[in-house]
Amino acid sequence: MLFNSYVFIFAFLPLIWAGFIVLGRCGHRRAAIGWVVLMSFAFYGWWNPKYLWLVSGSMAFNYLVGVHLGRNARTPRGKTFLTLGVAANLVLLGYYKYTDFLITNLDALGGFALPLQHVILPLGISFVTFTQIAYLVDAYRGETHEYNPLDYALFVLFFPHLIAGPIIHHKDVIPQFGHKDLFRFNPEFISVGFSLFVIGLFKKTVLADGIANFSSPVFALAKTGGDLGAWTAWGGVVAYALQIYFDFSGYSDMAIGLAKMFGVRFPVNFNSPYQSWNIIEFWRRWHMTLSRFLRDYLYIPLGGNRHGPARRYVNLFLTMLLGGLWHGAGWTFIIWGGLHGAYLAINHAWHGWRRACGHDLARSTVAGKIFATALTFLAVLFAWVFFRAETLSAALHLLKSMSHLSALLAVHAAGIKSAARQILWTVSLLAVVWCLPNSQQLMARFAPALDFPPAGELPPARRWQWRPGAVWAGVLAGAFLVAVLHLCQVTEFLYFQF
Repeated sequence: MLFNSYVFIFAFLPLIWAGFIVLGRCGHRRAAIGWVVLMSFAFYGWWNPKYLWLVSGSMAFNYLVGVHLGRNARTPRGKTFLTLGVAANLVLLGYYKYTDFLITNLDALGGFALPLQHVILPLGISFVTFTQIAYLVDAYRGETHEYNPLDYALFVLFFPHLIAGPIIHHKDVIPQFGHKDLFRFNPEFISVGFSLFVIGLFKKTVLADGIANFSSPVFALAKTGGDLGAWTAWGGVVAYALQIYFDFSGYSDMAIGLAKMFGVRFPVNFNSPYQSWNIIEFWRRWHMTLSRFLRDYLYIPLGGNRHGPARRYVNLFLTMLLGGLWHGAGWTFIIWGGLHGAYLAINHAWHGWRRACGHDLARSTVAGKIFATALTFLAVLFAWVFFRAETLSAALHLLKSMSHLSALLAVHAAGIKSAARQILWTVSLLAVVWCLPNSQQLMARFAPALDFPPAGELPPARRWQWRPGAVWAGVLAGAFLVAVLHLCQVTEFLYFQF
């Protein structure tokens, strides 16, 4: 079941929310939580019921391991169980996500002629697995203190984060369900949460799916090796950069909005990443909970920056290489991760050199900020080619077409006229990306998400912020109507496949 579908918006969501409030107001708080868990199972099973046993078994295993770790926190016995628990989760994820990829490469390298298994990837398996790995590590560290099975099922299966995150921590979410006010009808929860949901829905169905019409044909043509001009190639890649931006931004808004409707605050997962001045900042703004997970549970255990600059750069590269592999079982994803690992290493080396020269990294001219933002966007754009292309040959063919820079200058009036609609879409969305406040800034007066604004970031100007009233009600009602009218062609979220 997708958030951007009639059955979710007009049936599932009203039903689960009404049941939660009615049971909670009648004093049956555990029953209200049980209702949410039951409906979250239904949400998960809607896509493919046969995988309910898989997620149930995974939760039961991790719950029992977590209980044991809580009793043996920071002990050698606990460390052994932590190792076994994390390994079991990775084996499960590896089987469903990488079996055919491994077989394909073994066949290519050794000529084994092993048959592909055509394993179907269960819904949200990557996010469910990473969420539970984080739980096991937190339990080993003694940072979790509640081991009720119902609460644990809610933590893993709470439907807003199932499809594409954010990756949540037990200690951040479960204590919120202990607040008494959560089970009462609260107009603020509904108005703020649903407003954020509508903003996300509009981003997905209108903006992301709209610009996809200009990116998908280009990548399809690149896969077949068809003739691509420089303008076509650049237009398709920029369109995809905007598509995935608004697709994932829209999902993140919808997830946080849905949780807020139940009085729960999720961590921020998306914060205007294309406004970043460098790649380091980009990864602090794009898929923020995944970036923190990779930092806390992979980069730091590898040694982080504790063993000198050279080891630090190796750790960065390995972390992003594995982050790329997490996104998809293919060499294109590995190259994408490797590129970002190299970007991060270069960025850190550049900052180190500037500090050694006595430069203040926080100070820059307006022209310098514009140049840095444009350079960062171009680097991200180059990497997106590998992320989106279905084959390595398609990615290289597209990059070759983009490299014909002289052809970009040989543009005719007829060519501009034929591409006028795409140009208008692209310029308009780039203006939104670079110039307008994001959803969390708009809603900041009511703090629908945890930890916003991030440390070191100035709070947004209050004149931009959402507030109850006729103007915002009219704007969001219009946005909801337009978004719903675009539901006739429902498309999956791009992160749905990861």
